[in-house]
Amino acid sequence: MPFPVSYHLRRLGSRLHRMRIALAVRGWKGLLRRALPATTAPASDAESPTAPGFAPLPASGIPATPLRWLLVDVSTPRPDRDSGSLRSCNLMRLLRADGHRVDFLPDDGVGGGTHAAALRDIGVTVHDGPRPGYPRWFADKLDRYDVLVVSRYHLAEFLVPLARSIAPGIRVVLDTVDLHHVRERREAELRADPRLRRLAHSTRRRELAAIAAADVTWVVSAAERGLVADAVPGARIALLPNILEPVADPPGAQARAGLLFVGGARHPPNVDAVDWLVQEIFPRIRAALPDCELHLVGDGLPQLPSLRDPVAGVIVHGHVPDLAPLLARCRVGLAPLRYGAGVKGKVNMYMAHGMAVVATPSAAEGAFLEHGRDVLLADDAQGIADAVLRACTDAALWRRLAEAGMENVRQHFSFAKARRGIADTLGMLER
Repeated sequence: MPFPVSYHLRRLGSRLHRMRIALAVRGWKGLLRRALPATTAPASDAESPTAPGFAPLPASGIPATPLRWLLVDVSTPRPDRDSGSLRSCNLMRLLRADGHRVDFLPDDGVGGGTHAAALRDIGVTVHDGPRPGYPRWFADKLDRYDVLVVSRYHLAEFLVPLARSIAPGIRVVLDTVDLHHVRERREAELRADPRLRRLAHSTRRRELAAIAAADVTWVVSAAERGLVADAVPGARIALLPNILEPVADPPGAQARAGLLFVGGARHPPNVDAVDWLVQEIFPRIRAALPDCELHLVGDGLPQLPSLRDPVAGVIVHGHVPDLAPLLARCRVGLAPLRYGAGVKGKVNMYMAHGMAVVATPSAAEGAFLEHGRDVLLADDAQGIADAVLRACTDAALWRRLAEAGMENVRQHFSFAKARRGIADTLGMLER
């Protein structure tokens, strides 16, 4: 079929917009560093030869008509590297458990490696990318599917119109992952940057247009569902949260010591949080607890300027394929994010592993958390340091926070909760 000019123009516009944002946030050097992993994805995957597999999930027991799902995202999810990938993998596990056929198409064209193999082991068909291009791939294969799920607005804005033109009857779900324009606007406000503010406004227009074009939109929190409902009247919105399972019998306070921050350097809120943590927050903690150690885990963190020289008490791990030992060993999970959007997977993960959590209000947004009940909240360096000291020295408080955090995950971020989101989606698609 002829390649539609409108498709190429939309795709080019989307890519240029994302490049302008990356340039404004990171500069030219940062933009080039961000581009490198896309060309080295197979090697990165090889760094984790024991990437975890997935145990099949039991079926829901609720009769449903099996559907054929095609999921498209920027790359094959790697759940040992980011929370969005874990959510995506667990979503596919749920769909497969309930009898649906699931195919995954990575935009970067890399459908191999151990992470793709783990998905194939549970019955997901992982493709090697849309070669020679989406128009031809969709023309050849899209009529095989009942539901198309596109993750992130910047893929949806050129893929959804193409899909509609090729398969008018296909049902389209946009997975926002988080509301990008909200995160970008908050960063612009934090930095008082007019250029970022203008780019965030453009992202908002693009993201809301993608939401309006979808049959159903997935959001990760009730807070973001409210924002979308106000901005796009009539949009059909389903809540599909982060999906975790609390560990059984996590270690108690006596077996734990030290602090943990998890977050990769490709996500700007994490870079800002690490800089703030190392430069302003941790020195205050270390002054009161001289033996306290801070563990920093995340792809690309060792290359950050603030971490190139050794900092007393700070241990920089970089990417850690299996976080379980650190999650069982550290006493307090930290989320000092000064801006962001969606629900923060690091907070869910800390709680699922029985840790006490200290976070900013921004990091706790959308996670049904209450200060003093299941988290300690503060929004300045001294307040965060004081909260950490309390969690490190008050065993009774630590136990209450840890127990309440695990209960929070069970109630709001479970497989059962996600199944309800999928059921809601199917109901909306049938209307």
